[in-house]
Amino acid sequence: MPGNQPPTAHAAGHAGSGHRERLRRRLLDGGPEALADYEVLEYLLFAARPRGDTKPIAKALLARFGSLAAVLNADHNALADVAGMGEVSAAALKIVALAARRMARSEVRQQPVLGSWQALLDYLAIDMAHLTVERVRVLYLDARNRLILDHQAQEGTIDEAAIHPREVVKKALEVGATALILVHNHPSGNPEPSRADIQITARIAEAGRLLGITVHDHVIVGREGHVSLKAKGLI
Repeated sequence: MPGNQPPTAHAAGHAGSGHRERLRRRLLDGGPEALADYEVLEYLLFAARPRGDTKPIAKALLARFGSLAAVLNADHNALADVAGMGEVSAAALKIVALAARRMARSEVRQQPVLGSWQALLDYLAIDMAHLTVERVRVLYLDARNRLILDHQAQEGTIDEAAIHPREVVKKALEVGATALILVHNHPSGNPEPSRADIQITARIAEAGRLLGITVHDHVIVGREGHVSLKAKGLI
C-alpha cells in the first residue's frame, strides 16, 4: 500500500541531521560557552559538508594541531591533508580565521592604539601567536597615536641583518608617523625577549630619538602570552 511505503531519503533527512539541529539550538540558546571546541569545528564544517557526520573530522583536527586556535591558524594545505577534509573544508575554516583577524584589526584602527592596548594585544595574538616562522612588524602611529600603517618588515630572526634601524625610521618619515611600536613573534611559544631583541630595540629607539620618532614599545607575542619590553623597563 502506498501509505505503508518507508519515507524517502530526502523526507527522512540525512544521517546526523538531528544532531546538527541540536548543535544549532545549543549555539543559539546557550551562550558563548555552549559548544566544546570540537563541536565548534563540527559546526563550521557543516557548510562545506552538507551531509554526514563531521565529528570525527573535528576531533582529528584537534588531535593533529592541538587546539581550536591552532586549527584555525594552520596552513590550508595541512588542513586539507587531514582525513575527510580537502580544499573546500579547509577554506571553510580559513575564512573564519580571516574574519577574526579583520574584526580584531578593525578594533585597533578605530581608536588610539595606546588607549586600546588590550584590543591591540588581542589582534596581535590572533594574527601572530601561532605562526611557525618569526615575523617582524612595525606599527606606525600618527600624533594622536592612531595606526597609520601596519608594516611587515621582515620574516626571520630579529637582528640588524633582518631589520635595520635606519630603514625603520626612514619608513616612519615617509608615512608621516611620529611614533611606532615594534612587534614580533616567537614560534617557540615563549615570549621572553632575547638579548638580540633588547639590543635592536635600543638601536631603533636611539635612531628614532634623533629624528623625533618615539618608540612606544616592543611587543613579543607567543602561544604562551606576550611580553612588553616597556613594561619590563627595557625601553
